[in-house]
Amino acid sequence: MPEERAGAREGPYLWGMSRESGREPLRAVRIDKWLWAARFFKTRSIAVEAIAGGKITINGDRPKPAREVKVGDELWLRLGPYEHTVIVRAVSEARGPASQAALLYEETPESKAARERHAWTLKHAAPVMDPGEGRPTKKDRRDLERSRGW
Repeated sequence: MPEERAGAREGPYLWGMSRESGREPLRAVRIDKWLWAARFFKTRSIAVEAIAGGKITINGDRPKPAREVKVGDELWLRLGPYEHTVIVRAVSEARGPASQAALLYEETPESKAARERHAWTLKHAAPVMDPGEGRPTKKDRRDLERSRGW
């Protein structure tokens, strides 16, 4: 059996903790830290702004940034035009690699399907033209036809 090195990670919820530290595994973590660790937001301050702006709910309730999230909680997030519904599978206070961050949550199948439908709708929507620009020029018309595939 290979020898375990000091500071080895036991799972995605133990990032930054070693077995020798004697600390208990994390049971809950602040929502702003979890969103940052799960790589939904690039910084904690951006996560706090999203929470304050009502873009995040935990089990249907609008949280404050200090609210703790636990394994099994259902989170609803709005990121740009997309809505995600995810189930928390593990907690972490530390930001790790993207492959490990993906293990912290599981997106519901309904959420994934709705997000894909919305992406298709956005991709195939008619281009938005600013009415203040007047009639399109011949070049604008050709570019529009080319983008539509005509």
